[in-house]
Amino acid sequence: MVKHHQPRHGSLAYSPRKRARSIVARIRYWPEIVSDTPRLLGFMGYKAGMTYVTAIEDRKRSPNFGKEVVRPVTVIEAPPLLVCCVRAYVKTPRGLRTFVEAWMENPPKDLERVLTLPEKFNAEENLRKIEANLDKIAKIRVIAITQPRNTGVPKKKPDLSEIAIGGGTIQQQFEYAKGILGKTISPTDIFKEGQYVDVISISKGKGLQGPVKRWGIKIKQHKGRKTKRGVGTLGPWHPAHVMYSVPRAGQMGFHQRTEYNKRILKIGNDGGEVTPNGGFIRYGVVRGPYILIEGSVPGPKKRLIKLRYPARPPTEVPETPPQIIYISAESPQGK
Repeated sequence: MVKHHQPRHGSLAYSPRKRARSIVARIRYWPEIVSDTPRLLGFMGYKAGMTYVTAIEDRKRSPNFGKEVVRPVTVIEAPPLLVCCVRAYVKTPRGLRTFVEAWMENPPKDLERVLTLPEKFNAEENLRKIEANLDKIAKIRVIAITQPRNTGVPKKKPDLSEIAIGGGTIQQQFEYAKGILGKTISPTDIFKEGQYVDVISISKGKGLQGPVKRWGIKIKQHKGRKTKRGVGTLGPWHPAHVMYSVPRAGQMGFHQRTEYNKRILKIGNDGGEVTPNGGFIRYGVVRGPYILIEGSVPGPKKRLIKLRYPARPPTEVPETPPQIIYISAESPQGK
């Protein structure tokens, strides 16, 4: 008989497990890409739900290479982003500092739900100021907003995020940012099918939980002392305090998490192709463009999901996009 072995769950690298500061995740690192032409390195969308697809396995090292396989996928509704600002950074001994910003003329009225807009925009003047000081500029980034009115998310307030530009020279990046200011960017302008991306989001919150659910410790036998679902020992006599490594009750979920190298299986424009009969539970109908991500992503339905070029991409990537044979549209409620 093999003895049951179940280590304690949860990595201590994520401690302390506090609630995230904001429901919108922060991207603290942008990778450097090798490209002659500049491009945005990220995108945003809203999680609609999960389904499954039947596809041809195209990874050569897989034992199922060339065969039909069933894969779970996450549907992310991804309407075009509106680029509303170009931001230039200069490098200082204390890191990057904002040099100047150039906001678009006549921004959408919904942007006032996020921040207070100035009465007058000096976009042309600020763009000329950036161009005149390109030798001092270290980074060129844009500020983009989502358009939730075009999705199944029941809200009007857009989500705002800064997105880095990679590839090319600073001059080329500035011309690229200047050209897309005030315009919309679709997911096909940034990503392609079969590409790997990093997914950054805030996980589903589960509130205050005990050590059994939070850390996976063993439930003690009922004749034990005082409690069954408590931790067996709080630690040694010395050091004479409870160490951080002792599993304790506390907040579970609603943490920022990054999942590396999730593959994009499909980018489509018609949300009806992936919407199940009766719509996604707690989301509804996917109305416009969407992205199919292989596997699961952090967060509940309607949560903002950020996609980024991979920080540590895999060494072997299939050259052609995956061949999808079937996308399930069966009702999750069995109707």
